[in-house]
Amino acid sequence: MRSIFESGWIGLGPKTEQFEKQFSEYIGCRYTVGLNSATAALDLSLKLLGINHGDEVIVPTMTFVSTAHVVKYNLAEPIFADVDDNLLIDLEDVARKITKRTKAIIPVHYSGRPVDMDRLKEIAGDIPIIEDSAHAAGAVYKGARCGSLGTMGAFSFHAVKNLAMGDGGAITTDDEEMYERAKKLRWLGIDKSTWNRSDQNKSYWWEYSVGEIGLKCHMNDIAASIGLVQLSKLEMMNARRKEIAERYTKGLLDVETPMMDTDDSKSSWHIYCIRCQRRNDLSVYLKDRGIMTGVHYKPIHLYECYGNIPTIPNAEKYFEEILSLPMHPGLTDAEVDTVIGAINSFSRRNHNGKGTSEETYYQGGRH
Repeated sequence: MRSIFESGWIGLGPKTEQFEKQFSEYIGCRYTVGLNSATAALDLSLKLLGINHGDEVIVPTMTFVSTAHVVKYNLAEPIFADVDDNLLIDLEDVARKITKRTKAIIPVHYSGRPVDMDRLKEIAGDIPIIEDSAHAAGAVYKGARCGSLGTMGAFSFHAVKNLAMGDGGAITTDDEEMYERAKKLRWLGIDKSTWNRSDQNKSYWWEYSVGEIGLKCHMNDIAASIGLVQLSKLEMMNARRKEIAERYTKGLLDVETPMMDTDDSKSSWHIYCIRCQRRNDLSVYLKDRGIMTGVHYKPIHLYECYGNIPTIPNAEKYFEEILSLPMHPGLTDAEVDTVIGAINSFSRRNHNGKGTSEETYYQGGRH
């Protein structure tokens, strides 16, 4: 990292190029375009496909809001699909919702669990697929890494992700034309980055062309330097996440735990999400014992900015039950066991009729 500051080059430069090359090799694709977020990656992916007014893009409703927001950024309409028992996009619902206006599908590898891409490709036909791989750095589907399976992949390197740079994102693809255009679009439509222009040793090195209006959403060399270190540790960190998931699954009683890995589907275990009754009570019970949890996610179609959308049954049902437990490679076995013990204790209290209702918590002033 010190060498970056000593070089005086901390923007879009050689470390970004190095990270892009190494990440492409890791994912198993020809090209990576480093960006400042997964939201930018999804947004640019739609721009590369020419998505515009009147088009439809199918997205799962149970995901982070940016998956749908980027469709609106491009003046198109997100069509919300339900989720299955594993909280992945319901492929049969996708099939029902494809129309002549469907111009792309964005499956989300929720929690790091790969979507059944073979089945999705059968359903999609010629419709482009953008893999939302924000949770799935290192996840594997039938021997291939997520992000190499669709038309494009979109990754997040946010501070809480498996490969964390503080913030960042990337597009992965095998399409050279999309790759070259994406490099311009991330840098305001300019055809050459400052680094590339400075290396040409020409009299008029400051000259460049702007063929179309782009955004400013490129990665920088500070983030890329962090990313190179994190990439070298990713397999080890994901292996630890899997150990934690297995420990949770073995120890937890009376809650529904996520599907474990199979020969065809290997999760990156970004999130460990249980389903349980009295989810709100349990979350407060754990918080009172110093254990923070989360809910991933409220279905997007329930937010007022998306208006009145018909009921999407599975997502709405599961939203009332899901709870994300602590999950990061720094957790010790003892800390995982503490979480397990607290959840099992809550279950025993409920079975013995000693549970505390959510109403009691709130009347007691615990907001």
